[in-house]
Amino acid sequence: MKVAIYGQYYKPEDKEYLLELFQILNQNKIEFIIEKNYYSGLQKEISLKNIQTFSSYKDLDNSFNYMITIGGDGTILRAVTFVRNSNIPIVGINTGRLGFLATVQKDEISNAIEQLLAENFKIKERTLLSVTTSPAIKSLKSLNFALNEVSVSRKNTASMITINTSIDNEYLTSYWSDGLIISTPTGSTGYSLSCGGPIITPAAKNFALTPIAPHNLNARPMVIPDDTVVTLKISGREDEFFLSLDSRIVSVNNATEVCIQKADFTLKMIHINNQTFIKTLREKLLWGHDTRN
Repeated sequence: MKVAIYGQYYKPEDKEYLLELFQILNQNKIEFIIEKNYYSGLQKEISLKNIQTFSSYKDLDNSFNYMITIGGDGTILRAVTFVRNSNIPIVGINTGRLGFLATVQKDEISNAIEQLLAENFKIKERTLLSVTTSPAIKSLKSLNFALNEVSVSRKNTASMITINTSIDNEYLTSYWSDGLIISTPTGSTGYSLSCGGPIITPAAKNFALTPIAPHNLNARPMVIPDDTVVTLKISGREDEFFLSLDSRIVSVNNATEVCIQKADFTLKMIHINNQTFIKTLREKLLWGHDTRN
């Protein structure tokens, strides 16, 4: 077995769990390489010998069985930029907070590796969004996809922006708002949820359009099929707006047309110990914790 290990940054409180992970990997003769920047941080406190590193998606090929992430859901969003369309499944060890995606808890590392070796797990595929613009934006050429959401929002102004929105080339409406979120089912429990958007189960073949602080109060979140093409044209008092793909942000000129649709690849997520989306919802959102229930 061969795995890649990724974390956004090393945290001293993760040390004991990382030591356990590396010990188990070595005991089972599992080959592993670590993302270069993450390794630079952890090697100051953890002694590892003869470790190979990776720094680009080009370093990961079909010889890798899994990617193990150390962190929270934000870490997995970053890991997607390395995995891309390689079909390498991700195992998320949650050292963060909520953990809708990173479902392996810190005290479950040993069992998780055992289940991987025994191939006792389920693979769940997650839909991504892809973005194209006219005119084309150079910085989006190779990173034009998002796992959680694509959003447009105002820049350098307290004034709302106008977002002319079409679906499948048919005009829908003009949102007068701080912005608009186009969310996948995975992202429905993130930014979209905090703006009043619906929760969508991961297997549902839908996206959600969620306006951010709309001025036209009759504008409500809308669920659309995931084969829909969404086209946006933005105008406002400033000449530019923000275009966000998960946590990656670029500034875009108002004359730019933004086209959003389902990506042509999916992300593979490993689920161990019967941890389901519904169970995660109950645990993370504290559903049913009212003492009256």
